[in-house]
Amino acid sequence: MYREVFWSYIAAQSAAMDVQLSPEQVLQEIFGYPAFRNNQQAIIQQVMEGRDALVLMPTGGGKSLCYQVPAVCLPGVTIVVSPLIALMKDQVDALNLTGVRAAYLNSTQHASEQTQILRALERKEIKILYMAPERLVADGMAFIQYLKNTVQVSLFAIDEAHCISQWGHDFRPEYRELRCLKEQLPDVPLIALTATADGITRKDIAAQLGLVSCKVFENSFNRPNLTYYVKPKYRYQQELIHYLGAHRDDSGIIYCLSRQATEKLAEELSGAGFAAAAYHAGMDRQERESTHERFLKDEIKIVVATIAFGMGINKSNVRFVIHADLPKNIEGYYQETGRAGRDGLPGDVILFYGQGDYFKLKQFAQVADNPEQTAILLKKLDDMVRFCEITSCRRQYLLQYFGEQAPDHCGNCDNCLEAKQLTDQTVAAQKILSTVTRLQERFGLGYVVDVLRGSKSEKIPEKHRQLSVYGIGKDLSKETWIHYGRQLITQAYLQLSNDAYPVLRLTEKSKAVLFQGAKVLLNSQLPAHIDSSVKIYQQLGFEKELLQILKQVRYGIAQEERVPPYLVLSDSTLMDMATYLPLSATDLERISGFGMYKIERYGQAFLEKVQDYCNLEGLDTRMDQLQVRPVRKVRVPVREADTETRQQTLQLYEKGLDVEAIAATRGLATSTVENHLCYYISTGKLEVSRLVNRQKQELIRAAIAQVGKDSLRKLKDVLPDQVSYGDIRMILAAAHP
Repeated sequence: MYREVFWSYIAAQSAAMDVQLSPEQVLQEIFGYPAFRNNQQAIIQQVMEGRDALVLMPTGGGKSLCYQVPAVCLPGVTIVVSPLIALMKDQVDALNLTGVRAAYLNSTQHASEQTQILRALERKEIKILYMAPERLVADGMAFIQYLKNTVQVSLFAIDEAHCISQWGHDFRPEYRELRCLKEQLPDVPLIALTATADGITRKDIAAQLGLVSCKVFENSFNRPNLTYYVKPKYRYQQELIHYLGAHRDDSGIIYCLSRQATEKLAEELSGAGFAAAAYHAGMDRQERESTHERFLKDEIKIVVATIAFGMGINKSNVRFVIHADLPKNIEGYYQETGRAGRDGLPGDVILFYGQGDYFKLKQFAQVADNPEQTAILLKKLDDMVRFCEITSCRRQYLLQYFGEQAPDHCGNCDNCLEAKQLTDQTVAAQKILSTVTRLQERFGLGYVVDVLRGSKSEKIPEKHRQLSVYGIGKDLSKETWIHYGRQLITQAYLQLSNDAYPVLRLTEKSKAVLFQGAKVLLNSQLPAHIDSSVKIYQQLGFEKELLQILKQVRYGIAQEERVPPYLVLSDSTLMDMATYLPLSATDLERISGFGMYKIERYGQAFLEKVQDYCNLEGLDTRMDQLQVRPVRKVRVPVREADTETRQQTLQLYEKGLDVEAIAATRGLATSTVENHLCYYISTGKLEVSRLVNRQKQELIRAAIAQVGKDSLRKLKDVLPDQVSYGDIRMILAAAHP
């Protein structure tokens, strides 16, 4: 019902103006954002003028709006090609919660359900239709012919467009069939979107889709809210447990290379008390879907997954992404890490790196009878390894990889944060390398350090105690030698064998140190635990307790709607509310993420909690501190819904119970009961004189004339103590039917 009323109003406004809503109006009124970001406006203008576009935009950069906004503006339907069922459902749920009429067609639906969607499509009741590529081009392109003959297609949007290229990191052969879209419907503009594509992949996307003269829009690949860390993989579990222990309330993803590794790590984390579950393609479909849904709904906090858990994850409040194993390439790594901080709040990106993973992936990169592709895959793997081994800014490396210039120092990666001071540690390096040599390259780092320090352990045989290197490093701690050894591995002075029990081997670089006098620069400072960048509670004026209250409200709404909480409102929207304390529907219009539909449907539930909190804590709104945002030109009147909980309050009041008695009977705050009664006063069902006597009414109206009605706190300050906040709000409600 809400959506029908909403769209009836939008249609009436459009008819009255004799024009479609502008992109700016759609952005503000429907999606609730104050202004376009980056080059979104230029991209939207391009497709609305009937021209094709290739869009490269980082995850969380607002790609979806580039086709969703024109879809609402244009008269027909927009067809969106999406590779995963979970991704389709997530997008459609989000659009429906915003008031936009969207649907999807895929293999999970019964034939009767698909028929209903097609009928709605023919009746022009759907603005955006999501489909898998194979469904769109199946049966000799029968559905394409159906579209040509039955509906008006205004736009094609190809999401995750890198899937069409064999050079991309997630090639899907069925995407190749999408070339027929420009062949069959050449006059319909097409927008292809991806978050990760190097130069060769971009050219291939355009060629495969038949985009002859499309404009390419590139955004910065920089994700300034993410902090990048690379840590040694050697005994990484201790570091991992320490980090997760500090983030028990945060959602995160841990990527592993193998299915077995995901199950083992998920089991270990669960045993350690973390809400974790595994996810990989070898699991039963129902179990995978259950894990996915529980993660989206915040019922579990951590998913330990293979890369099968990827493009379908639009969860905006993922606070960390951890790679327990080395990714195959920068493109995949960048997209997977992009799952963190999609809401714009801080996120941590952590990679545990060991050379053993490199040798394993090197074998996987071999493509039979295709030396050209093998060479490309190996080159991409080497680029990934270099990212792990550099001592300079990691963000600069990533951005330069994607062809973007960047400063030498970002201040938000481990190398920049630690401000590493490399010093000449050639002698220490020679001691380690000499010990590896004397031990005939047959032992791991721990044993090498034990010999170096002259350990008295029984595991050291007499023949090793007689070596010249035995005990030459006893002046330094075991932790320091391990720290040096890891750096020598990272800098390729040593390498680990690809065995079940990896042992240290010399390299050409190490021989130059031992025999040619080459110098070695190492960081002598022992590494500390990760100093997390996720410090979202340090914002000035941020009300932590209120945020938790608002999250509870959001969770309740999400349960009723049967959708993940972040689709109702993002964490960043809740944080804005907990910072600026909106007290009216007009205030909500200035909170990013609150479109008209959400204000009408959910606004009052959140406003009541903010009002209650402000009354309890003696706080006034801080909306005057919020950056000025554009005034909305079109407004849907907020028609608050009569809810069951309000009706219960009214029934008790009509039975003769006063506010305090109703609150005690129902277990509610008195301010919540007053909110319910204010609603009925504003609708005319209750006379304000039944609740506020004449003398108080006159005092409150005089105060309004003196200081205005925008601040409850200012009104309370000029009124006698016997006039309560509830009295003031009831008079204000009577004045605003």
